[in-house]
Amino acid sequence: QVQLVQSGGGLVQAGGSLRLSCTASGNILSVNTMGWYRQAPGKERELVAAITNDGSTNYAEPVKGRFTISRDNAKKTAYLQMNSLKPEDTAVYLCNFDRMLFTDPSMGTREAVNYWGQGTQVTVSS
Repeated sequence: QVQLVQSGGGLVQAGGSLRLSCTASGNILSVNTMGWYRQAPGKERELVAAITNDGSTNYAEPVKGRFTISRDNAKKTAYLQMNSLKPEDTAVYLCNFDRMLFTDPSMGTREAVNYWGQGTQVTVSS
């Protein structure tokens, strides 16, 4: 069984920092792209940052220079370091692993597309 388990998040004052983690459990062979999305109340889900397996990164304009995405392939984990947080960063943050190869005892090697974590609340107070 493959799962993405998120940790981190919480309540922080404006200007503060938080770090989010997302770890894949199960017999994971590789993950092509690891990403972080967020969804604020009444708004659509939006990409925050993504990193490919060759280390290429992509950031949404509002978080450039403040957020840093990284990954540890051996630990099958993605991180999002969030600095200089603003009230407008308040949202539920979800990790996404795309094109994740894993092995299943009964089905052999499979590929999961757009696998989501459970989400974690980040609240930034002014």
